[in-house]
Amino acid sequence: MEQPIFTTRAHVFQIDPSTKKNWVPASKQAVTVSYFYDVTRNSYRIISVDGAKVIINSTITPNMTFTKTSQKFGQWADSRANTVFGLGFSSEQQLTKFAEKFQEVKEAAKLAREKSQEKIETTSNHSQKSGCETPSSTQASSVNGTDDEKASHAGPADTHLKSENDKLKIALTQSAANVKKWEIELQTLRESNARLTTALQESAASVEQWKKQFSICRDENDRLRHKIDELEEQCNEINREKEKNSQLKRRIEELESELREKETELKDLRKQSEIIPQLMSECEYVSEKLEAAERDNQNLEDKVRSLKTDIEESKYRQRHLKVELKSFLEVLDGKIDDLHDFRRGLSKLGTDN
Repeated sequence: MEQPIFTTRAHVFQIDPSTKKNWVPASKQAVTVSYFYDVTRNSYRIISVDGAKVIINSTITPNMTFTKTSQKFGQWADSRANTVFGLGFSSEQQLTKFAEKFQEVKEAAKLAREKSQEKIETTSNHSQKSGCETPSSTQASSVNGTDDEKASHAGPADTHLKSENDKLKIALTQSAANVKKWEIELQTLRESNARLTTALQESAASVEQWKKQFSICRDENDRLRHKIDELEEQCNEINREKEKNSQLKRRIEELESELREKETELKDLRKQSEIIPQLMSECEYVSEKLEAAERDNQNLEDKVRSLKTDIEESKYRQRHLKVELKSFLEVLDGKIDDLHDFRRGLSKLGTDN
């Protein structure tokens, strides 16, 4: 019974089997990728299904390694499936979580393998011990058989010993059957161990092969990155050229607009040039009027200057008159004061009389 222990979503890729370099998309869009744990077999698998198609069915072994090739892409080699799986994630955090889970499952698979090997070694040791105990049991059987014969010749007094010998014979027969059973199981375990050793050697050879392929893929990846950098630089140059071209186009449009405006102004000037003689005659007429106005203005200025002179003279006369009037008023005030004194004197004389 398998149970999902971790699930995420990613774009699935497989290495091209013909070139062993290029990636081939296994899914058109992001699909679910899950870790499953098999309780009965004590094993772990990575499984991904796109619709009704199984695109990943990889059993994790301790020899597998998950490698991050970029910030959002990782890969691992499966020698049993004879391919390399690649996963493209939407974020670096998802890639990190998947890689950590891969390492955790890998360690769990390693512990499970060690436990199974310990069980195999324990079973093998028990079988060897059972095999070593068999000759002594056989020897005991032969000895007991001799005692049995002696008992048959000895008489009915040894009936109890005979029954005990029969029980021992039955026990020895069962022990021999168990020995054969353990020998068969031991042979089976040896064959299984041999198959596991062969599989381990093949896995080691596959690891070396995948290391070489990984080195080749890494070199190819570095070359492709360098090529991508060159292409990006070329794209940047092309974008700069496009920007320059767009600026030149805008400048050309501005110049064309200015040219149209100049042509419009030129047309207006040509129309205006047709009425220049009339304007010239009007200008002459206006010039004559302007000269007459200037002459009138000069006459008016002369009149204004004469008027200013008259005004200055009038102001001078007014000031002179003001001074004379002031002196006259002062004399008048003195006379009035004298008159008042005279009247007071007359009044006083009238009073005295």
